[in-house]
Amino acid sequence: MADQTHVLFVEDDDVIREATQLALERDGFAVTAMPDGLSGLEAFRANRPDIALLDVMVPGLDGVSLCRRIRDESTVPVIMLSARADSIDVVLGLEAGADDYVTKPFDGAVLVARIRAVLRRFGHAGAAHAEESPAHVNGGPLTFGDVEIDTEGMEVRRAGQPVALTPTEMRLLLEFSTAPGTVLSRDKLLERVWDYGWGGDTRVVDVHVQRLRQKIGQDRIETVRGFGYKLKA
Repeated sequence: MADQTHVLFVEDDDVIREATQLALERDGFAVTAMPDGLSGLEAFRANRPDIALLDVMVPGLDGVSLCRRIRDESTVPVIMLSARADSIDVVLGLEAGADDYVTKPFDGAVLVARIRAVLRRFGHAGAAHAEESPAHVNGGPLTFGDVEIDTEGMEVRRAGQPVALTPTEMRLLLEFSTAPGTVLSRDKLLERVWDYGWGGDTRVVDVHVQRLRQKIGQDRIETVRGFGYKLKA
């Protein structure tokens, strides 16, 4: 049990919650399943899971608010579950700090694949949450204006002050820093950062870029219309 990946799953639909829990447990995950946001927050604080799956529409404390509470306390990866692919709740969840989302109804195999993809990005091994830098990032500090990136210590400073980034935000910044001034398409970023070999929803990229801009400076990452984004050298 000690080396199992621990999943916190918050879902108010009894059938979906029980079926998904069984499916995840068959794939080797340890699952704590909760029916509402308040009990989910208590379970998170008590158990410190390796990843959280949060349905957007749960009673007591909705999934977006729960995600925000978790993000205030931890960089643990969060996947939001939404009933509609075009729902504003998807964007709200990402803005609250979620790393990815899955649309309901979902196939169990797809959900497991997305969980494993997120955990790979986080350098997950057992219960560890440490992020591994991309293989093509060399060690040592990188400086872009008033932003300094310590690629060995996985720390960022702006004007000498530490900047708190989630592992996904850090990995996104590292991708930009490997080729400053070079435009990276949304599809390329999905492939490199989110491990989407098959493509995915580019809103995930857009929201994370906006979150990153808020932390390192709005003018540091430039939008190149019709192509993607680039880090200003």
